[in-house]
Amino acid sequence: MTTAMDRITYNTQDTICLIGLNRADKRNAFDSTMIAQLSNALTRYENDKNLRCALIFAHGEHFTAGLDLMELQDKWDKGAFEFDSTQIDPWGISGKLRTKPVVVAVQGTCFTAGIELMLNADVVIASSNCNFAQMEVQRGIMPFGGATVRFVQAAGWQKAMPYLLTGKNFDAQTADKLNLVSEVVPSGEEYERALAIAKEICTAAPLGVQALISSAQDASRNGAKVALTNIHSYLPPLFHSEDAKEGMMAMVERRVAEFVGR
Repeated sequence: MTTAMDRITYNTQDTICLIGLNRADKRNAFDSTMIAQLSNALTRYENDKNLRCALIFAHGEHFTAGLDLMELQDKWDKGAFEFDSTQIDPWGISGKLRTKPVVVAVQGTCFTAGIELMLNADVVIASSNCNFAQMEVQRGIMPFGGATVRFVQAAGWQKAMPYLLTGKNFDAQTADKLNLVSEVVPSGEEYERALAIAKEICTAAPLGVQALISSAQDASRNGAKVALTNIHSYLPPLFHSEDAKEGMMAMVERRVAEFVGR
């Protein structure tokens, strides 16, 4: 099943949700319509119990040139980046907190909001031809999609600030060294590698995956002490789930487990 929403494509493959940035003629720059459609796609994925992992990719040669500042200029204070409690914010700043995994495949240009989109994902596969830049300070603004927190968390203050404070470009190998991506693969192989990882994720127990993500998000947002205090609260429903029983039986019977998410 494929759904085209003008700026975003939405497709499902078994238990994987494939979400494509589809504004290639503008290097997939995010305007207000594209932002809303990406939120709608991620919310739809979140609410579909049959889907276990999402893969965000881009149509065309480039992942995204970042924000379409000309189109967004008069929309900063009109809700273009505001999401309510029923909506998934692609950048994880407001709205409903997602509970299911997201993999991202990036190629070519990946600027500003594109970096922040992948920093809010769980796995990022980057093509060796990627060109990154967090260049908001060169446009008179600042990063507001999470880079001031997540870029610094990933790379460390002294490694992150030279790129945040100058907006200068860096390549895929540098992104790898800065811990901004999971893997760098040869150009043209990023989608298939990301899809392979998404398939692997889909073989794991869905409830276990969601609990794991929730605990990791807890640590990222509230600190290690809070997350460790809360960690045992996830265990009762997991140990009493059908999937836990299936996992045990699969281990005893030396076979691949077939999880159902209950």
